[in-house]
Amino acid sequence: MAADKSIPAEGRVHSRRGLIHIADAAGYSMAGFRRLLAETAARLELGTAALAGAAFLWHGASAVQWMVLAGLFVAVLAVEALNTAIEVLTDRISPEWSQAAKDAKDLGSLAVGLVLMLTGLHVVSVLTGFWPG
Repeated sequence: MAADKSIPAEGRVHSRRGLIHIADAAGYSMAGFRRLLAETAARLELGTAALAGAAFLWHGASAVQWMVLAGLFVAVLAVEALNTAIEVLTDRISPEWSQAAKDAKDLGSLAVGLVLMLTGLHVVSVLTGFWPG
């Protein structure tokens, strides 16, 4: 891939190859996770995951139920990360109020809410015995 000539050489990020690239990518992911933890919503979602985990322990949930719960909470955090990215970029591009910025943020929030509803449905179905282990 050719370097973007519109960006001055000192401003370009040079990607490294091989195992170093994997280490770099892991570092970027950890930086993203730390940034996500700055969001109150993400911390509340992690706390809710801990409560759901305690309830599943108390209930004696099956391995499959645990795996679904873990997958759903990973999805919640992934969508929350994307929502946060949308908000950060929207604030950067459109610092003043605009309907387009509001729509972008509302749609990101809807995405998080839908995954949270699905996660809640799973938790309730397991704890009420609707989905027997």
